Parts: sequence; C-alpha cells; structure tokens
Amino acid sequence: MQTHKTPTYLKAITLRDQSDIHTVKEDIKKGMILVLRVTPLAQKNVDELRKVVEEIYSIAKTQDADIARLGEERIIVTPAGVKIWKAEYDLK
Repeated sequence: MQTHKTPTYLKAITLRDQSDIHTVKEDIKKGMILVLRVTPLAQKNVDELRKVVEEIYSIAKTQDADIARLGEERIIVTPAGVKIWKAEYDLK
C-alpha cells in the first residue's frame, strides 16, 4: 500500500522591500522551504534589511521553522521538522 504524502516545495524569493514579508509569511505558513535573496534590499537600505530579517526570523520561530544565512546574499527558511545544520553544531 502506497501512501500519498503532500510534497514540500522549495521556493526562491528576492527581497526588494518590506512588502515582500507578506509573501514570505504565507509561504512559511504553507511549510515551504524558502531561499531568500537579500542583495537588492541590502544595496538599497541596510537598516530596512535588518528590520525585514528580524521580522522574518520572528515569523519563522512562531511557526517552529528554522532559519539561517547561506553566505552573504541568501537566507534559508525551513519548515518544522526540517533542521538546518549550522557550524556551531559541529562537535569536532
């Protein structure tokens, strides 16, 4: 017997301004994996970028999602049940 599992989608979004938070919030609620490109917003306004990232972090934590930076230009958000390996977890 085969069970049909709902797929988890991966979506790339470019953050251009604060209005993009609504889309990100809805996608986090849907359980998507998000790769957020922050370069255009960073080039435009670093303070706004900081506020947007803090708000996305807060939304992610509310939904039990995980969030981390991917280099200088991207942030990844994963749904509950998908954890991001971070360097500080490495027990060398």
